Amino acid sequence: MSRGRLRIYLGAAPGVGKTYAMLGEGRRRAERGADVVVGLVETHARPKTAEMVADLEVLPRRELSYRGVAFAELDTDALIARHPEVALIDELAHTNVPGSVHTKRWQDVDAILDAGIDVITTVNIQHLESLNDVVEDITGVKQRETVPDEVVRRADQVEIVDMTAEALRRRMAHGNIYPPDRIDAALGRYFRVGNLTALRELALLWLADKVDDQLDRYRAEHNISGTWETRERVVVALTGGPEGETLIRRAARIAERARGADLLAVHVGRTDGLAGADRAMLSTQRQLVEGLGGSYHDVIGDDVPRALLEFATGVNATQLVLGTSRRGRFARALSAGVGATVTARSGTIDVHLVTHDAAPPPRTPRRTPPALSRRRQVSGFTTALIGLPALTVALSHVRTHIALSSDIMLFLMLVVAVALIGGLWPALTTALVGSALLNYWFTPPIHKWTISHHDNLLGITAYVCVAIAVSAVVDLAARRARDATRAGADAEILASLADAVLRGERAVTDLLTRLREIYALSSVALLERQPDAPSSWSVVACAGEECPTPAQADTEVAVADNLVLVLRGPALPAGSRRVLEAFGAQTVLALRQQRLTEAAEATEPLLRADQVRRALLSAVSHDLRTPLASARAAVQSLRDDSIVWQPEERGELLATAHESLDRLDGLVANLLDMSRLQSDALGLVPVPLAVEDVVPHALDELGPASAGVRICVPPDLPEILADPGLLERILVNLVANAMRFNPAGRPVLVSASSLGDTVEIRVVDYGPGIPAADRERVFQAFQRLGDRDNHNGVGLGLAVARGLAEAMGGSVTPEDTPGGGLTMVLAMPCVPDHPGVRTTVSHSSPLFGRPVGMMDR
Repeated sequence: MSRGRLRIYLGAAPGVGKTYAMLGEGRRRAERGADVVVGLVETHARPKTAEMVADLEVLPRRELSYRGVAFAELDTDALIARHPEVALIDELAHTNVPGSVHTKRWQDVDAILDAGIDVITTVNIQHLESLNDVVEDITGVKQRETVPDEVVRRADQVEIVDMTAEALRRRMAHGNIYPPDRIDAALGRYFRVGNLTALRELALLWLADKVDDQLDRYRAEHNISGTWETRERVVVALTGGPEGETLIRRAARIAERARGADLLAVHVGRTDGLAGADRAMLSTQRQLVEGLGGSYHDVIGDDVPRALLEFATGVNATQLVLGTSRRGRFARALSAGVGATVTARSGTIDVHLVTHDAAPPPRTPRRTPPALSRRRQVSGFTTALIGLPALTVALSHVRTHIALSSDIMLFLMLVVAVALIGGLWPALTTALVGSALLNYWFTPPIHKWTISHHDNLLGITAYVCVAIAVSAVVDLAARRARDATRAGADAEILASLADAVLRGERAVTDLLTRLREIYALSSVALLERQPDAPSSWSVVACAGEECPTPAQADTEVAVADNLVLVLRGPALPAGSRRVLEAFGAQTVLALRQQRLTEAAEATEPLLRADQVRRALLSAVSHDLRTPLASARAAVQSLRDDSIVWQPEERGELLATAHESLDRLDGLVANLLDMSRLQSDALGLVPVPLAVEDVVPHALDELGPASAGVRICVPPDLPEILADPGLLERILVNLVANAMRFNPAGRPVLVSASSLGDTVEIRVVDYGPGIPAADRERVFQAFQRLGDRDNHNGVGLGLAVARGLAEAMGGSVTPEDTPGGGLTMVLAMPCVPDHPGVRTTVSHSSPLFGRPVGMMDR
């Protein structure tokens, strides 16, 4: 007998519908003619789940007694004896009651599979053994029932049942998962958005690993050697040299940027075992790889590039990280090396060549930058090249009429001109060549390199000295001008930095980015020394491709006792040190300002929460206790058998109790509305509504107090799109607020009109009104004008009204009533144009739990 096939529905979280999906698959197979039996299903009193079981054969459970309590468990023996084609068994991770055949339900399922029966089962991601501690860290709840990962991995099919966090919370709020008394606690604890999002990611990643295993088997069975970029896999090549840790960390950062990427480290050894790899260093690097969540591999091969690429292709790698060669220039000139060879043969695999400290440094001789630009130097040499021959030829024709001293002065003028144009070196060249021309062409004996008279020798020597001095002075002046220009630029930079600190919201990052751009650096980072570990540094802010450490810095500037500015890039001139220190000082100021702002912002929610708490306690203690006390006094009076009440007195007491309970009901409804608005758990069922039907029904909720309210609603208004129950709650709150402040003897007016694609419902009172400066404050929770201590009620009515209106795409705004008073304008969107007729809707509100009907008044 062949073993049965196992299909598992893997739930990302409780309540996503895995049991429903399992029963749906069972019904589909039964409709196709398969023999399907429900071995065990937990419906958790969910009506829709119970309906799915109705048409299926359900195997009776086995009754067991443990410590005097009866339990119903899966009857494994009866199921095997029944021997259906397919068995539906819920909750694979369940622990059986002591006395059962097996300890765990997954062991029961294994026995049923051995009997040749196909099994469809369910399990949640939090019940997998490998993820138990991770789920506990995320949710704070320890899962006591677990199933080994290997059991789920051996399944023939694993299908994930998923739902967004927001949708699952809505299902919870609607009562589709837990009973009402457990909803609020579940939403505030296990079913928080962050918890559900993390569980979804765990489920997707775990299933992705299983899919990877299936893909590897498929590629092996079909001899597919090419790279399929279904998932990023980063392979780092290790030689056992000191650069290994740098390469591993670089590869780990690459893998981290590609979320879910695998990190693999490989070392290629020689077949003769004579390679000089440091095994101790390789062991240390292996520990580092495994500590970063990667895996370490050893392969053998005499052709290192070929072995490396074969390994990368075999694991379906997408990126390969190697270090730059540690060989000298002569060795690299003789052979291309591993890095160049691997890059040439890599094909579709991306290759990263990473520099490191063990690589030989490039020969970049330091030299002082010239005072003048290269273009001016070329112009100076060009002037000398043209001017010296031209001046020599011109003076040769008038040699008999001009003395040697005049020749020297003209050559000196040419040197000064060249110095002004090209700087020091063109002027020195002109001076030396000019002295030679003076000696050969104009100093007796002419056309010879000797000098016959001492005064001529003195004249030429003085010419050379003056030419050198003039050239040096001109060059110095050019350098001073360059320094002055640079100082002006530095001053402008510092001024702009100070302005950025005062105005920038992310001043620290902006300063580092600007520093990097100004000096063409590859990366700049501000590091902070850890108090408990002096040799450890944490990154405060960084600009560039990667954040360098002090050991990797080309330039390091200490800006405070525990802060250092680290720069990587071209060497900066010594004159820039002062500017860098100014940068550092400005960065420290910006960091302090940023941290003070963050600290102030962190305290604001606490202050607001404390104010809300005090206001809520103060207001609720009054508004809850007052109606409760009135209702309790009326009921106690009615129950007092020693008093004989007249029918009128009894009716008055009952009316008092009824009014107090209505007031208490309204208060609790407002509190629930505000809570659900703030937790995004408000259920909306928008339908087309007629305004003339909604307004009278909302006034009915106010009872006899609304008898004097005047209604002016035209019958030809377009329909609006809204939730009936929520729209009723808005109108009740607005009218109740208007009645509270409206003077006696003058009715509140409710009117409606259309404006564009909206319908405006106006609730008009003729009371004292609200100053323009205080109109937005009345919409804040727990606020009432003229009642600073909130001892006159909770003040939630208008806040709830605006929140519900905005949730349905509408708005509530206050206006002045002509002649005095306040008008609240409720604007709701009209139904989009479509064929149809106006409908009258009878709807049960999911929020308030009472029927809401549309009726004429």
